[in-house]
Amino acid sequence: MVEIEDKIVSDDLFEEYFCCDLDSCKGICCVEGDAGAPLDADDIENIDANIETIREYMTEEGRNAIDEQGIFVIDSDGDFTTPLINGAECAYCVQKDGITFCAIERAARDGKIDYLKPISCHLYPIRLSTIGDMTALNYHRWDVCKSAVSCGKAKGIKVYQALKEPIVRAFGEEFFSHLIEVEKYFEEQKQKGE
Repeated sequence: MVEIEDKIVSDDLFEEYFCCDLDSCKGICCVEGDAGAPLDADDIENIDANIETIREYMTEEGRNAIDEQGIFVIDSDGDFTTPLINGAECAYCVQKDGITFCAIERAARDGKIDYLKPISCHLYPIRLSTIGDMTALNYHRWDVCKSAVSCGKAKGIKVYQALKEPIVRAFGEEFFSHLIEVEKYFEEQKQKGE
């Protein structure tokens, strides 16, 4: 673990490889699991402010789910999450050419809203947790992402490199530049045989 500012960063972010491979996984991370995507207060505020536009991109089943459950739910752990359709996929899922995408992100990529998607989705496979007054960044391993690990290894892309955009979105450019320096340090230590 490495401490940077008020963050504790797992060494896995510098040592493991990852690069999303939608052609292989088909976006299954938005469908599998036992709960919706974690949401923070900013996510809820942004979804609420843009829900009418987001609804235009959602499936009928997704719209029905949020009409019945709301734009977020509280899961069994007491955390805010996205609602699910019949206990399965995220209510904000949409399919195109057999691949699952996020309706929120599609609206953003089309320039209709300026909120990309929940930060937990954008940062995945990094999962955030709180330890005292520190934020921990950990690498979450999940079988559905095996193709992303293989793709990352083939391309030589480390976890933190694959997630530059969401890391900068969440923590800023300066924090990301610290991650680059940490990886350089790790590489120097390996070359020295330490």
